[in-house]
Amino acid sequence: MEFNEKLQRLRIGKNLTQEQLAKQLYVSRTAVSKWESGKGYPNIESLKCISKFFSITIDELLSSEELINLAETENYSNIKRIYNIISGMIDVLVVGLIVLPIYGESRGNSVYHVNLLSITHLSKIDIGIYWVVYLLIIGLGIARLAFVLFDKERLCNITSKVSIVTGAIAICLFAAAREPYATILLFLFFVVKIFLLLKQSGIKRK
Repeated sequence: MEFNEKLQRLRIGKNLTQEQLAKQLYVSRTAVSKWESGKGYPNIESLKCISKFFSITIDELLSSEELINLAETENYSNIKRIYNIISGMIDVLVVGLIVLPIYGESRGNSVYHVNLLSITHLSKIDIGIYWVVYLLIIGLGIARLAFVLFDKERLCNITSKVSIVTGAIAICLFAAAREPYATILLFLFFVVKIFLLLKQSGIKRK
């Protein structure tokens, strides 16, 4: 008997609805429905709660093959979570490009390197565009870290893709503006994020 059938039988044996069981396990009714339909397995913590609630061992709930599949899924989820955290932190680190003296500014016969806060030779529109790009990237990083924290995988994937696109646009923008240091740093961040995305895809295919 598969896990989904066992869980359904145990729930019915206690005369519980999916919603009632979900409340006992501190999960959503959708999660219980997914488990009983065989579309997924609970994580380790939820599995422990199920085991304790029904006074049954985990070995009795899952077959050896199911335990292996669960362990692999849990391992993939943990690695993906780490990659998303690193990628989100990279976006947040873009705040450094605001305060680092990486923008050339001519003053008389000399060229000084200043930070974004000290630029005076650009128009307000150009400076505004710089700020919008940086704040958007930083905001996406903060959002992705929040989505990882609250296990919002779908939203995390969306922000990850938007971050890649925004990063590419930012590289083109600063390259066109002839800001070499900002362009190089943004390009390095972009390459690392692409690498992490490819690593996630590689793990998923295995």
